[in-house]
Amino acid sequence: MNKVSVISFTGYPESVARAFDEIRAAPVLAKQHKILIKPNLVDDIPFPVTTPVDCVGAIIDYLRSVSGAEIIVAEGSGGEKSTGEVFAALGYTRLAEEKQVRLVDLNEEPLTRLEIPTCKIFREYYIPQIAMEYFIISVPVLKAHSFSTVTLSLKNMMGFAPPSHYQVGGFWKKSFFHNRMDESIIEMNMHRMPDLTLLDATVGMPDYHLGGSHCDPPVNKIVASFDALEADKEGARLLGFDWKRIGHLADFKTE
Repeated sequence: MNKVSVISFTGYPESVARAFDEIRAAPVLAKQHKILIKPNLVDDIPFPVTTPVDCVGAIIDYLRSVSGAEIIVAEGSGGEKSTGEVFAALGYTRLAEEKQVRLVDLNEEPLTRLEIPTCKIFREYYIPQIAMEYFIISVPVLKAHSFSTVTLSLKNMMGFAPPSHYQVGGFWKKSFFHNRMDESIIEMNMHRMPDLTLLDATVGMPDYHLGGSHCDPPVNKIVASFDALEADKEGARLLGFDWKRIGHLADFKTE
C-alpha cells in the first residue's frame, strides 16, 4: 500500500477513484458504517479558496461504489456567514439534495469533552460528539496560510472546533487558534485526526488562504492518504515549501 498517492488530474470522478485505489482505500471504506466528509468551507468564497462541490460529489460516488455506509457532509464555517449560508452559496445544499446526503453544521452540534494532560494549549478540548462516531475524510484545498504557512488536512480539522468555546472576540468563529496556530493545530489533531485525506491540489493558492494569486501553471494534482501528516507534507512540497520549516508539520509526532 502506498502511503501517499499523487495523481495527475484528469477530472474528478476518475482522479478521485485513482487516488483512493492507489492507497487501497476501498477495503477500509467497505468496513465503515458512518462516514463524514469534511470539506474546507471557511467562508462563502468559491474554489480554489474552498473545496469545490464537484470534488465532494465524486467522493460520494466513489464511497457508494465500495461501501454501504451512511454518508454526511459536515462543516463549521469560520467567517461571518452561517454554515447553512455557506452550504447554499457554494452548491452544497443542491448536492445534498441530488446525492441524498445530510448536511451537518458542526458549529451547532452537541459536544463532548476530551482530555490529554500532556497538552499545553488543549489539555481539555471540546469537539462535536459526531466527530467521535464517524470515519472522517478531510477534503482540503491546496493553499498557503498567513498564520500557519499552509492550510491543508490537519488544519481543516479546525472546522470541528465549536465557536461556543473557541471564538474569542471579533467575527472569526475559531479565533482562539490564531495566536499559537502551529501548536494549536498539533494539539487539536492529537485529540482527533482525520482518518483519510483527499487533497484537491488541482489549482493551488501560493500566497494567501482567502484570496490572491493562483498557482500558474495549476498544480493539477489530487493527493490521497490515510496519514494526514504525510498528505500535508506532500501538499507543502506542491506549493514549493519545505515542510521541515513549517511548525505543525515538522513538530507533529503521530506515533
